[in-house]
Amino acid sequence: MFELLEPICLVTYCADECNEELAALGHRTYWDGYFASRAAPLGRVSAQVVHAAFYNFGDGETARHIPSAWETIPPEASLAARERGSAASLRRILGDALAGSPGLARAADLTTKAATNAPTEGRVMYAGMRTLQVPGDPVARLWHSATMLREHRGDGHIAALVGARIGGTEAHVLSALEQGIHPPESFGRIHHLPKERLSAVMDGMRERGLIDADGRFTDAGRATKQRIETLTDELATPPYDALSPAELDELITELEPITATLAATGSQ
Repeated sequence: MFELLEPICLVTYCADECNEELAALGHRTYWDGYFASRAAPLGRVSAQVVHAAFYNFGDGETARHIPSAWETIPPEASLAARERGSAASLRRILGDALAGSPGLARAADLTTKAATNAPTEGRVMYAGMRTLQVPGDPVARLWHSATMLREHRGDGHIAALVGARIGGTEAHVLSALEQGIHPPESFGRIHHLPKERLSAVMDGMRERGLIDADGRFTDAGRATKQRIETLTDELATPPYDALSPAELDELITELEPITATLAATGSQ
């Protein structure tokens, strides 16, 4: 389900329409719009709360955008712009025939049924999304509900990381190594961090036996990463308990052509 739904969610970050909508509101940079719109379901919380909920940004990064991104642009406006832009991207990429098809509408209905029937306890970002009204338009509804499930999965992933005592920057190091990136400090999500901070993280991971002297996976590090991913998958299953086996099969069938079309463009 992650593989089927992720390309739907990625239009928010990979296609142009969402960023254009947020820029039109007055957000000066991509990251202003990102923090303002993604954090908006939490309400006007502090940078510390957003930093905790997002988990994997470097110290001080959230505070450069929150709450300043909300001072002149209400969170609700940023949230609406994100939805408009994301839905517009989906319509453009999918084309009129697929975007207006009964199959997409059915996929939106089933995705929404799953996304609105999972427990919210311990799921901060998901709980925030659950407070929002589900759109009536099928394309917007599919994006909205897929994004709810993405945040649900993300909350579970953070729980798995916390349980394994893997911090946000450490998680990026493990992810880089899994993708074959070496040195992992060159990974795009962390390469800009202060060298002293990265060195301290790498040294700590060596002391724990997660990486070797050359900054590559040890057997223990690879096993730790696999345990985190396995637990993430397990924690992501509750929403789909709302679907019957036949409905789940139907959802997969209806999502496959949508996902294939999006994946072919890189959700751009």
